Amino acid sequence: MFHTIGHTFELMKMSWGVLMKDRELLWFPVFSAIGVAIVVGLFFAIGSVTGAVDRLSNGTSSDETTQVAGQAAETAQAGDIVLVVIAFFLIYIVTIFFNAALISAALERLRGGDPNVRSGLSHALAHIHTIIGWAIITASVSLILQIMKGNQRNGLVRFLLDLIGGVWEFLTFFVVPILVSENVGPIGAIKRSSALVRKTWGRQITASFGFMIVYILAIVIAAIPALLIGLILPVAGIAVGLITGAIAFAVVQALEGIFKAALYEYAMGEQPQEFDLRTLETAYKPVPQGQT
Repeated sequence: MFHTIGHTFELMKMSWGVLMKDRELLWFPVFSAIGVAIVVGLFFAIGSVTGAVDRLSNGTSSDETTQVAGQAAETAQAGDIVLVVIAFFLIYIVTIFFNAALISAALERLRGGDPNVRSGLSHALAHIHTIIGWAIITASVSLILQIMKGNQRNGLVRFLLDLIGGVWEFLTFFVVPILVSENVGPIGAIKRSSALVRKTWGRQITASFGFMIVYILAIVIAAIPALLIGLILPVAGIAVGLITGAIAFAVVQALEGIFKAALYEYAMGEQPQEFDLRTLETAYKPVPQGQT
């Protein structure tokens, strides 16, 4: 565990060095959050007017939030389910588009360029058709796994579904960098990503870093000023918490995008600026015998 923590912060230190040279990269997570908020707000407004929100709420309990598309069908109309699914796919498209813009800009910096918001967005727009195709594919996989898991009460089966989801995320780790760097479609990018991961780190590997650690630390740091102010002025504490939380989330998202771009460059046999090759080489490591 301590190796993972140390390795994670070493990688974050290198990613931070890149971010400090291009603070504009922070705008991409912000744009993504705004885009998702617009999509959610729009479809919530439509759902409120049409009554879909009430019907879906009546069809699910508090512990079934991931089962909306499957479990709410008994009380919701077909149009309500379609509305939720469309919103689900649009959120994926928005999120992946701005992530692609972030990674495009990060790759430009790692290759010695001087990116900005416009260059990142322009590069992502040039690949919008493949980005949308990938968003639809990965959203479909996620939705199917969520529905299957929501309908399953067997703990072992739920664990296996989680495992399948983890393997999917791992093998498609490089899809977005590939889409914005190579002339391939989403299916080709999936195959290419899987091949790059296996070629670079082997077939049986485990991560020696953990972004969840960084997210948790960021949340704790963001919460401290909010809690202190909230003891005196509760409303002001909430406002500060929202602001510091948003900043922390944007920073970690930007660092994660930079790190993914650096790993892609390493997997392609390049030397990404600001990163140590040895550290990237050990970002993943072979699974010890008997633990596969």
